[in-house]
Amino acid sequence: MDEPRPVSNTPEYTVSEISGAVKRTLETTFGRIRVRGEVTEMKRYPSGHIYFSLKDEGGKLAAVAWKSVVPRLGMVPENGVEVIATGKISAYGDRSSYQLMVDRLEYAGAGALLARIEALRVKLAAEGLFDADRKKPLPVLPLVIGVISSERGAVIQDIRTTIARRFPRQILLWPVPVQGDGAAEKIAAAIRGFDAMKPGGPVPRPDVLIVARGGGSLEDLMAFNDEDVVRAAAGCSIPLISAVGHETDTTLIDFASDRRAPTPTAAAEMAIPARADLLADLAQKSARLLGGLNRLMQERRLGLSRAERGLPDLPALVGTARQRLDDRGERLRMALPNLVLARRSALERAVRGLPDLPALVRTRRDALLLAGTQLGGALRQSVAMTHTRAGRVLARLMDAPLRAALREARARLEGTAARLESVSPEAVLKRGYALVFDAGGRPLTTAEATPKGAGIRVRFADGEVRAVTEGGKGPTSQGRLDL
Repeated sequence: MDEPRPVSNTPEYTVSEISGAVKRTLETTFGRIRVRGEVTEMKRYPSGHIYFSLKDEGGKLAAVAWKSVVPRLGMVPENGVEVIATGKISAYGDRSSYQLMVDRLEYAGAGALLARIEALRVKLAAEGLFDADRKKPLPVLPLVIGVISSERGAVIQDIRTTIARRFPRQILLWPVPVQGDGAAEKIAAAIRGFDAMKPGGPVPRPDVLIVARGGGSLEDLMAFNDEDVVRAAAGCSIPLISAVGHETDTTLIDFASDRRAPTPTAAAEMAIPARADLLADLAQKSARLLGGLNRLMQERRLGLSRAERGLPDLPALVGTARQRLDDRGERLRMALPNLVLARRSALERAVRGLPDLPALVRTRRDALLLAGTQLGGALRQSVAMTHTRAGRVLARLMDAPLRAALREARARLEGTAARLESVSPEAVLKRGYALVFDAGGRPLTTAEATPKGAGIRVRFADGEVRAVTEGGKGPTSQGRLDL
C-alpha cells in the first residue's frame, strides 16, 4: 500500500511560468532605461543583428541591436568605447538569460569622445594626412565656389551674403546633413563628388571648396571627426577650407583641410577677396607704377642729355667720312687700271727676257749630233790606228800560223764592218736619202701621219733643215715642202 505524500503549501510552477514571470517582472520594473558601460564582445551577424555586452567594474550586461534599429542607433558600437545605451530589459527564456534590447547609442560624455578623437588624430597624423607639404594654395580669384553644408540654416546664407558683398561669384551647394545618423557618410561623399567633377563638364568644377556648419556641442560636431570624412578632405585635389563650429571648436577635418576658418563667414572671406580691396590695391599699384615710370623716364632723359653733350658733331663726322669715302673710291677707280697696266708691262718684259726655247733645243740637238759624228769618226780612226799598232806588234810577236789566223779574223771583221757600214743610217743618208721628224723630234714614216701646215725637220747627211708641209693626208695626196 502506497504511503501518502506529505502535503505542502509551497506553490509549484513550471519552467515556462517562471521564465514568463521573470520576463514580465523585468520589463514591468525597468521599462525603458539608459545604461552606461564599455562595449565588449561586439559581433555583427550576417542577419544584420549586432550582439555585444556592456561592462563596468562590477558586472556585465548582454545587449542586442536588431537589424531594424541599426540604421537609427546614432553610432556603430566599437569594442573599448564607453557608451550610453537606451532600450528595454528583456529575458530570453531558452537560455535563462536577460539582455538589453538597444535602440539608441551615444558616447558616454565628452571625455570618452575626446579620447577617441585624439586616438584617431594620432593615427592619421602618423600616416602623414596632416603634413604641411600636402596643403594646397588657395586660388587668388576663384570663378566657382563649392559649399558643402546644410541647405537650411544661417550658414549658407552667411556665405552667400559675404561672397555677394565682397566679389560676386558662382556658388554650388551640395546639401548634406551636418549631424546625426549618416551625416559623416554624406559629407565624405559630397567632398569626393566635387573632386570627381571634370573641368569643362555640364556642371562647372569648383575652384575651391568650403565645408561649413554652425556651432554645437562636441556630439553635434562628431560627423566632422569621422575618419572617412577626414580622409576624403585630405585626398581632395581641390583646395578645401573647413569652417566647422565656432572659433574655439576644433575638429579633425580642420587638420586635413588646406585652410581652417574660425566661422563660415570667415571662410567666405578667405575664399574670395573683397572687390573694393582689389580695386584699391590695383589703384595703389598703378599709381606706384606710373610714378616709377615717370622717375625712370626722367633719369633716362637726364642721362640722354648728358650723353648728347658728350657726343661729337655727328653731321660733320658723317660729311668728313663721306668725303673720305669719295676720295678713296676715286683713287681706287684709277689705281686698278694702272695696276693692270703695270702688271702687263712687267709680264711683257719678262717674256722678252726669256730665251727662244725651241731654237735653244734645236741648237743643242744639232751640237749633240755633230759631236756624235765627230766622236764616231775619231773612234773609228782610233780603232784603225790601234789595229795597225796591234798588227805590227802581233806581227813581230806571233809566228806565221798565228798571223795567218789573225789575217783571217781581220778579213772577217772587215767584211762584217763593211756590211754594217752599208746598213748604217749615215751611209743611207750619204746615198741621197733623208730622215723626217716632226717639231717634237718624233720620226715621221708615212705621209698620212704628216698633218697639213705642220712644221717638220728634214735631216740629210751633212745637216738638217726645217720645212712646212702643204696638201692633204694620205698616200695619193700631192704636196710640196717649203724649205
